[in-house]
Amino acid sequence: MPNCKSFLDTEADRKHVTRRARFQQHEDASSHQSPPPPPPLQGEAPKEIYAILTEILGEHEPSHATVKNWVSKYKRGDFSTSDAPRPERPKTVPTPEIIDQIHELILEDRRISAKSIAEQLGISRERVGFIIN
Repeated sequence: MPNCKSFLDTEADRKHVTRRARFQQHEDASSHQSPPPPPPLQGEAPKEIYAILTEILGEHEPSHATVKNWVSKYKRGDFSTSDAPRPERPKTVPTPEIIDQIHELILEDRRISAKSIAEQLGISRERVGFIIN
């Protein structure tokens, strides 16, 4: 049997072939299993995983930061592929009533701060600023 080292010049080439073989084994095994299968790149550094994804996906690769986040999630045991539910922030709309209340507060005390108005009405200082200006 010929020596593989004669075909693969560098250590990096040998690692690449090994990774590709593991990836292919994972692909073959995962076609018969239900998710989540163990990732083929377990133990690899995010930088190495990013390099592999860049080679495989080309211009469609995720950012390096995304790969780092995926690796850290995997290390925590989170194998989900969907985003976690997020609390929805209530949207405030400057209604005519709120605008009138702001103008009344300003007419009562011309030195009132936007922070004070926001606290009294339960809206953000930014929204108060948009209404005043």
